[in-house]
Amino acid sequence: MAKVRNNIVIKGLSGTLGDQITIKQDKAGRTIVSMKPTYPEDRQFSAEQLTHQSDFKEATTYAKTAAKTEEVYAEKAVGTAQSAYNVAVADWFHAPEIVEIDLSAWTGLAGQPIRVKAVDDVQVKQVTVVITDESDVMIEQGVAQSADGLWWVYTTTAAASGQPKVVASAADLPGHVAKMVKGK
Repeated sequence: MAKVRNNIVIKGLSGTLGDQITIKQDKAGRTIVSMKPTYPEDRQFSAEQLTHQSDFKEATTYAKTAAKTEEVYAEKAVGTAQSAYNVAVADWFHAPEIVEIDLSAWTGLAGQPIRVKAVDDVQVKQVTVVITDESDVMIEQGVAQSADGLWWVYTTTAAASGQPKVVASAADLPGHVAKMVKGK
């Protein structure tokens, strides 16, 4: 791959030359020169390709607005060759993840903390906690508060006896949700 710097002939140039060569500029100011893509007229897409195309349409629809309204995307793009739009598209494809539910400080009484460690490639927007009994009847639910780094803390408001379960859910900016269940 050749790298040309400060070439007065192609600097700032973009478009298609002779229906053969495509020239474009990226965010970092680099000039990308490539052959114009060609596709067979009778090509067929697999089910996975069609699903990915549909997902990509959803991602770009989300990113068109989110890149302008969510400042975190612009912040993540600073110093990279990506735009806020590119970061938003990538975020749409990556759901959050709950790494751990820490019940070590919770004995089942009200007023005790339940800690949830949640991660996302851009930002975890919200973590919710639901506590159920062994028959899956809800005892309480609520929103955890952001704490140290990746940790979120929910303070219980009701007592739970028997074998309660804690269901933690983490949501990211595009609205994807990850769940984890842990029993006491």
